[in-house]
Amino acid sequence: MELSVIPIGNSKGIRLTKALLERYNITDKVELVLEKGYIILKSKRAPREGWGKAFKRMHENGEDALLVDDILEDENLEEWS
Repeated sequence: MELSVIPIGNSKGIRLTKALLERYNITDKVELVLEKGYIILKSKRAPREGWGKAFKRMHENGEDALLVDDILEDENLEEWS
C-alpha cells in the first residue's frame, strides 16, 4: 500500500484509511517500533483491556475454579484477629 506524506503543521504525517483503523483496532494512540529498516505501527491498547469480558465468559463456562486452595491447612487465622 502506498501512502503520501502530507504536511501537518510544522511536521509531516500519513493518513490511515478508516478500513485500516478498524481492521487493526487503532483508536487514539499507536505504538511506533523501529526495527531493521522498518517502521511498524501497532495499536496501543490499555493494560488488561478485555479482561472483564474474558472473566465473565470464564465464569459462564465454569472455568473460573480456584487451582489452589484459598486457605492453607496450617494457616493460623486467629493471629489476625
